Amino acid sequence: MGRPTILAVINQKGGVGKTTTVINLAASLSILGQNNLVIDLDPQGNATTGLGKSNSEEEKNIYNILIKKIDIKQVIQKTDIENLDLIGSHVNLSGLEVETANDSNRAFVLKDILKAEKKGVLEKYDNIFIDCPPSLSLLTIMALVASDELLVPLQTEFFALEGITQLVKTIDRIKENLNPELKLRGILLTMFDKRNKLSSEVDREARNYFKEKVYETVIQRNVRLSEAPSHGLPCVIYDKNCVGSKSYFKLAEEFIKNNQIESAA
Repeated sequence: MGRPTILAVINQKGGVGKTTTVINLAASLSILGQNNLVIDLDPQGNATTGLGKSNSEEEKNIYNILIKKIDIKQVIQKTDIENLDLIGSHVNLSGLEVETANDSNRAFVLKDILKAEKKGVLEKYDNIFIDCPPSLSLLTIMALVASDELLVPLQTEFFALEGITQLVKTIDRIKENLNPELKLRGILLTMFDKRNKLSSEVDREARNYFKEKVYETVIQRNVRLSEAPSHGLPCVIYDKNCVGSKSYFKLAEEFIKNNQIESAA
């Protein structure tokens, strides 16, 4: 697969550490020398503010790209982290589904835009991470159609696995009808609490069900991870020595290693 790899970070359930994973994994990979772009496709814009940018920027946002008002080159913003760029979100995204109701090709809009620039302005990136909204909406479908791979954060709590079976069905439907190349890159266990028996049970069940697709690295519950975004920083910059940051650096190393294994295969 040629550069860049486009990865949708997805789970239709909110509060599972999706945006936390996008900004901290992308920042960790950037610190390790890879070039990364984050596309914030969630109208809430938390990945945008979590990387220190405004989610009310009227011109430079993903919404204006999707309605073809502005070119992708003009929208990419540099973050304060070397090798890490951003295409920010805007609240207008929440109206896109209604605005494009008559466009039979709307699921492919993002794919076509990214594909057209894969050999252009996007060529320098190793990875493009798309932060999806916490729902199976048009925006999520657009991300699934545009992506090469999926990364699914899974909270180690009750009902987590039930939700993921629904997600797997959606992914299968997308593969069948819209994007046959789509692959599950990995499942990341988040909010892991080693004192909690349930966390270990979900961990065991997920590994039984998804086998080697579950990352060895688990992200432990950590207050610094939820504090960092209010400072406009990924946790791996805000407090690089805390438990959460160490987990994301470890995940980034595992991510790179898996990539090398796949490339060699």
